[in-house]
Amino acid sequence: MNELQCPKCGEKFQIDEAGYAAILKQVRDKEFFQELQGRERQFESEKEQAVQVAKLETEKDLNTVLSKKDTEINELKNKLASFEKDKKIELAELETRFSAKLAEQEISISKLKSEQALSEKECQIKEQSLKEQYEIQLRLKDETIEQYKDFKAKLSTKMIGESLEQHCEHEFNKLRATAFQGAYFEKDNDTKTGSKGDYIFRAYDEEKNEFISIMFEMKNESDTTSTKKKNEDFFKELDKDRNEKKCEYAVLVSLLEPENDLYNEGIVDVSHRYEKMYVIRPQFFIPIITLLRNASLKSLEYKKELNRIKMQNIDVSNFEAEMNEFKDKFFKNVKDASARFNEAITGIDKAIKNLQNIREALVLSEKHLNSANSKVEDLSIKKLTKNNPTMKAKFDALNITDKNAK
Repeated sequence: MNELQCPKCGEKFQIDEAGYAAILKQVRDKEFFQELQGRERQFESEKEQAVQVAKLETEKDLNTVLSKKDTEINELKNKLASFEKDKKIELAELETRFSAKLAEQEISISKLKSEQALSEKECQIKEQSLKEQYEIQLRLKDETIEQYKDFKAKLSTKMIGESLEQHCEHEFNKLRATAFQGAYFEKDNDTKTGSKGDYIFRAYDEEKNEFISIMFEMKNESDTTSTKKKNEDFFKELDKDRNEKKCEYAVLVSLLEPENDLYNEGIVDVSHRYEKMYVIRPQFFIPIITLLRNASLKSLEYKKELNRIKMQNIDVSNFEAEMNEFKDKFFKNVKDASARFNEAITGIDKAIKNLQNIREALVLSEKHLNSANSKVEDLSIKKLTKNNPTMKAKFDALNITDKNAK
């Protein structure tokens, strides 16, 4: 027998082994149940705290990630806006430069056209002036023919020979100081090549460059000469002398064939026989020099003008080439800028897509956490003991004892 004392009244009483075991079991089962309930409440509390902490940490991490990604997106958007702004400024500058180049080209072309029109007008005026001078010389033909006839009438047999050469030299020297300053007019005494003409005329420009040269041959004969010579008998030899002495023109001053109207009417051009060759009477000696010299001067001016225009055209061609090169580079830069712009847009799109994928993954992670939370909240003793007979028996016993206690 075991003696027990009541904790409330202090009365002692005897109890056998079976009763003591039953009371002890009851006490133990009740303490176990209370402890189990306490453990269950603690588990629920810890579970809830863990879920809250997990949710807070997840939300915090998610917000941090989303905030970071939003910041990156904003930075990319700002960079894109800045890139677009810079490119717009660059394109505007390029367009401004291109417009300026075009304006300069139009001004240059307009100026060149004006200069060309002026040059053409000047050429026309000069050509007209040359024609008028030539006409004036032709109007003097009759007068000079009369002078020639008078000269021939006065010419005696004694004067034949060098008299024509002396006459031409005298006529030239009268005008040398006024009309032919710096010109060369001397007898051709160079016999190195085996032959020589009578006189050589050379004229020079301001830069001392020779711009005209004439080989002269003087021919006359007495009316009593039995064998008469013709002018064309001397063309070949005169052309040879001209080429050997490197003269541009050849002029035969002749009193031969006095009855031939062809030679009596003025300056005769025989270039169809020999290049740049003329036959004249003595009265046309000074006019032929003047005409050929003035024509060469005009030709020299035209050559200089032509060279100037050519240089201007070269400048225009160079300008057009530079402008075309600038246009090619401009459009290439625009194309490259567009390509880089598209690459930047593509990169930003990829970055945004990656951020969206991360956001979706985080959202999916939150769904999984919520699902886990739901499963924890749905956890019960019945589910825990469903496949555990031992625990089920203990919980069933506890339930029976709890009902009896009630």
